[in-house]
Parts: sequence; structure tokens; C-alpha cells
Amino acid sequence: MSREEPTLENPDEIKEPDKEHYFNQPKLGKGGPSKLRQQFSRGMTYFLVIAASLLFYFALLRLTNLSEVFQKVFGVLKPVVYGCVVAYLLNPIVKQVDRYLVPVLKQKLKKPGQAESVSRGIGILAAIVLLIVLIVTLCNLLIPELYSSIRNLVMTLPKQLNDLVSELSEVQLDDSTTSTLIKTGMKEGTDMLLDWLRTDLMAQANELMSNLTVGVLNILSELFNAIIGLIVSVYILFSKETFVRQSKKCVYALLSARHANMVLHLTTKSNEIFGGFIIGKIIDSIIIGVLCFVGLTLLNMPYVMLVSVIVGVTNVIPFFGPYIGAVPSTILIMLANPIQGVYFIIFVLLLQQFDGNILGPKILGNSTGLSAFWVIVAILLGGGLFGFAGMVMGVPTFAVLYYIVQMVINNRLERKKLPAPSEYYDTMSYVNDEGVYYHSQESDE
Repeated sequence: MSREEPTLENPDEIKEPDKEHYFNQPKLGKGGPSKLRQQFSRGMTYFLVIAASLLFYFALLRLTNLSEVFQKVFGVLKPVVYGCVVAYLLNPIVKQVDRYLVPVLKQKLKKPGQAESVSRGIGILAAIVLLIVLIVTLCNLLIPELYSSIRNLVMTLPKQLNDLVSELSEVQLDDSTTSTLIKTGMKEGTDMLLDWLRTDLMAQANELMSNLTVGVLNILSELFNAIIGLIVSVYILFSKETFVRQSKKCVYALLSARHANMVLHLTTKSNEIFGGFIIGKIIDSIIIGVLCFVGLTLLNMPYVMLVSVIVGVTNVIPFFGPYIGAVPSTILIMLANPIQGVYFIIFVLLLQQFDGNILGPKILGNSTGLSAFWVIVAILLGGGLFGFAGMVMGVPTFAVLYYIVQMVINNRLERKKLPAPSEYYDTMSYVNDEGVYYHSQESDE
């Protein structure tokens, strides 16, 4: 028996269309792909692979032009980059203010979202005021002292070098072969030093003076970018939750759930490593710089402020930083007083032992999870590729890569039902051909 179709003569039997159907967003990909579409997708995959290979080849040929384009874009967006960096550094302060202030404001402000908005504004204002006060205080303390130290250094350095050369020239030695070699080496060294002072140093000083105007303009440009970056950081801190939600939404939209969760996990871990390392290293370097200033003041050393700034700034670089800052500082102090230079070396060694064994572990803890060997590798690799910034950021970057590799290796071991900790793979432990792990104690039995 056939089903009766609705006709125009019976309009009551015709159902009205679902109006919500035209307002609701239709779902894509509900049915399976046809064979034609499968073949087209496969052909498109081949085409995209070939096209990507060609693009990569021509990109290598045009690498210089591409780098210039990236530098141009980076120069234009430099205030935004500065804003992101400032917002990242100020975010812990804003989070602490929100943690303590939001519960209090919720009891007094009943309107939804008002407590969070007020707390966020107070937190950002407090963070920016603290940053400005810190910068102004450091400038008031450092600039006059640095100017005085550099001025004294410029005024007294030629005389100190001449005195050093005269003392070396007046050294009396016997007529043995070793003494003759020492005299020859001292004469060659003093001649090279005097020649460098007369030619290279004066030429570099003239070049520096000629480029002074360009340097001042560059400094003013960077200050302008920093001010714009500070304004950008305010907007970033106010809207950071929105940016996080939008980024998370894009990740889930573009990737599968498993891959998206992996990306979000690595992002969270990277933020944990970078945040703990950078903020902790800044605090550690400030404390070391202050301790160096106090110690040099008590020891009545010359160039106290200049040396303290050098030691504090270079301490940001892990492992090699203290030694990088100690070398020029020791030379400066030894030119003024060789005995005090020896005392400074002893003081810096004690200070760095305190930092490496007591202060650093207390502040940084195990934020990177790297051994000393991998820290050295990260610093050398980062410094060789990206200079000073690479030496500072190389360690947390390498720590993230190390964590990813460790996670992949541990996952593959777990799939093979093998232990993941490295302690299980000593000299006598092994895995037989069937994939069964044997511990060293079992093999000894």
C-alpha cells in the first residue's frame, strides 16, 4: 500500500518548514567522501607536497631577501614585541593582585564581572607603577655613578697604561735564555699595546664620536618603541583571557583533539619553564648585583657601581655569565690597584659560589630540568647563533626541546612495555629479543 503524498488540494497535510533550520549554522562533513573526492584529495596532496618542495627550494635561493622582509616586519612590529615582553614580565604581579583582591571585591561589588574588572585595573596600575619606580630608581642610582666611573676611567686609563708599560720595561732580569725570552715577549707585548693605543683605539674613538648622533637617534627610537610597547602591554594584560580563549579555540578548530591537547600541554609547559627561569634569573641577578655593590664598597674598591652593574647584568647568562663579567672588571680594578684586583677575584669567586650553591637553587630550583652539561651546550649553541640574547634564552628553549624529546622517548618505551626512568638502563640491564626487560640484579642471579 503506497503512502499518500500531500497535495495542494489538502494544504493542511503539508508541513510548515522548520524556521530554525535557516537560522542555525549547518554542520559540515556529515556524509562520507565520495570516490571522486578521495581521488581529488589524493591528487591535491601530491600537488601540495610538490608545491611546498618548490617553494622551499626558491625560499632557500631568496633567503637573504626573506630575512630582509622579516627584519622589516619585525622593525614595524617592534613596539608590539616589546609590549608582549613587558606584559609577560608584569603578568605575575597582576595575577597576585587578582588572587588577593578579587575575593574581597566580590563581597562588596555585586554586579557580575565588576570585581574582576576593578581588580585587573588595580593590578595593572600597580605593576606599571612598580616598573616605573624601579626604572627611575635604578637610573638615579646608576647614571651618576656610571658617569663618574667612566669619566674617571677615561681620565686615568692612559696614565695607568703608561705606568704599567714603564714598570714592565724596568723589570730587571738575569742574562739566561729564559730571561731573554721573557724580555723579548714583554717588549713585543708593550709595543703591540702602545701601537694599539695610538692607532686602533684612537680610530675606534673617532668612529664612535662620528656615529654618536646616529646612536642618540637610535636610542630615542628605542625609547619611543618602549613607551608604545608599555601602552600595548596594558591592552594585552586587560584582554589576556580573551587572547587565550581565542588561541585555544583556533587550536581545537585546526587540529584533532589529541594533537590540540598536546599543543596546549606543551604551551603550558613552555610557559612554566620560561616564566620560572626568566623571572627567577632576573631576581637572582639583581640580588647578586646588590651584594657585589655592598661587598666592593666595604672593600673600598674602585669603580664600585660600574663593576656591580657589569657583574649583575652578565649574571643573567647561566654558568658563563659570572666569568664573562669578572674578566673586564678585574682588568679595570687591576689597572687602578693590582692588589685590589686580586682581592676582587677572590671576592667574585666567593660570591659566585654563594650564588651557584645557595641563592640560585633557592630562587630557580629545578625550573629547567637540565644538567650542567646540557646547560653548557645550550649556552654555546644559543650564543653562537643569536649572540647575547641566545645565551640568555638558549637554556629555557633547550629545556623545552629536551622535555619534548624526553616525552616522545618515554611514550615509545611505555608502548613497548619497557621502563621509562634512565636508572633502569645501567651497564648490566638489557632487553631480550622478545622485548622483555631484565634488571641488572636479575641478570646477576
